[in-house]
Amino acid sequence: MSEFKKAHCLFEQSGTFKNEFIKLGIPAEDYDLQNEFGQTDHITDIFEHIDNAYRGGQSLFDEIHQDEIIMAFFPCTYFECQSQMFFYGSNFNIIKKPIEEKCEIAMERHKKLSLFYETLCKLVIVCIERGLKLVIENPYSQPHYLNTYWCVKPKIIDNDRTENGDYYKKPTQYWFIGFEPRNNLVFEPLEYVEKRTIAGKSVEGVGKTTARSMIHPQYASRFIKQYILENYNSFENYKGE
Repeated sequence: MSEFKKAHCLFEQSGTFKNEFIKLGIPAEDYDLQNEFGQTDHITDIFEHIDNAYRGGQSLFDEIHQDEIIMAFFPCTYFECQSQMFFYGSNFNIIKKPIEEKCEIAMERHKKLSLFYETLCKLVIVCIERGLKLVIENPYSQPHYLNTYWCVKPKIIDNDRTENGDYYKKPTQYWFIGFEPRNNLVFEPLEYVEKRTIAGKSVEGVGKTTARSMIHPQYASRFIKQYILENYNSFENYKGE
């Protein structure tokens, strides 16, 4: 059912995609700097690993093979529209500050944006040079820095994640490196999921920022079946239950 022998989920500490891969018979591990959910298999600085791999040093990528897949939920902090409002000086937290202070804040934020952008590019280069399969996830809120200033274009844009069983409508985009997304049909019925809003409260013992990045297991399962697995036929599986 799948050409992939293992899945490596970078920047995922919730275990959501990891556990759905495992349910579908694909061993999987989570890599992140935090472990709020008790699901992180490798607590490590992924930015450091990406930079080491790009420079030819030792890294976690040395242990990833061409018949495996990487899912990277790359941090969007400096790419999405709220971040760009800091450069405009219109973010709620700084709108009343004097111009000189806004400029100081903008310069510092631009340095961090540059680091994130360079690291993302290095990740893509490392995977291409090593022949590794990579899927990158990031929001599709507009304006989004990557949609305007990146040479890599998303292969999938999901404008309403609730249609595939997620908590949030939150538009999301996916880049595929080293392979093309599948086009499998998923006929399995959706289970009801209570909708959440981006401005909602903290849930499941985590803060609001972490909660906003959470993905429902049902959505993760359907994404894997529809776009990752090779020749998945949910209609045949459903008939056999």
